[in-house]
Amino acid sequence: MSDDTPVPGGSLPQPDEPADAAAAATEAERPVRKPAGRRGARARLAALEESLGYAFTDAGLLTTALTHVSALKSARSRSESYQRLEFLGDHVLGLVISDMLYRAFPKADEGELSRRLADLVRRETCADVAKALGLLEAIKLGTVGVGAGARLRKSVLGDICEAVIGAIFLDGGYEAAAAFIARNWGQRMRKPVRALRDPKTILQEWAQGRALPTPTYREIARSGPDHDPEFCVAVELPGLVPAEGRGRSKRSAEKAAASALLAREGVTGGTDG
Repeated sequence: MSDDTPVPGGSLPQPDEPADAAAAATEAERPVRKPAGRRGARARLAALEESLGYAFTDAGLLTTALTHVSALKSARSRSESYQRLEFLGDHVLGLVISDMLYRAFPKADEGELSRRLADLVRRETCADVAKALGLLEAIKLGTVGVGAGARLRKSVLGDICEAVIGAIFLDGGYEAAAAFIARNWGQRMRKPVRALRDPKTILQEWAQGRALPTPTYREIARSGPDHDPEFCVAVELPGLVPAEGRGRSKRSAEKAAASALLAREGVTGGTDG
């Protein structure tokens, strides 16, 4: 009888395990790799945190602070955009800067402190800080054209900066937000107070000096998509022809209108346009 002859009641000899089966088992033991896109997003957030000088416990707050309304699936989910955090950050910034100014300029009166505060918390200053921190390209937009996207990022850059402050405040508390603001506004705070003033303020003072009422501003037109609008505003004073101004926000359009009226009336005073 051959040695390979089956023995009654015994088991048949098993063939060798295929090499590919062994390889499949080894492959199954390896950890599953996450998509490169997620790794890239995490790397970008980590780089941004390094620039900010603050590491988030809840990175979702930073993501929300950088998200524009246009990137949301539904307009009803606006709370998932930067806007609520901007509201919070705006007030945190004002409080921290006020505290810094009070301590740094013990001999300054209320008027000087107010002027310094207004200059440091203005949208343009926040936008400058945001640019220095690399926030411009980090803003998350929806599907918009290249040119429109660039304009939109610039128009909301200051607001995004305030939203980041709000996110840091929620994540790390007042001390973390105050430290961030001190790092990025401290040197700016020491600069001489700006001689330029808001054209709306100058126009109001000019009107009061002529016994005229406070100027009124009226939106007369709005164009462009909801996520990147342009406003046209008219400023009115009794006895004067209204002047118009345009801007990416109502505030900037009102300032442009005030500047136009001042220029037409030959009023100077160092407006910041």
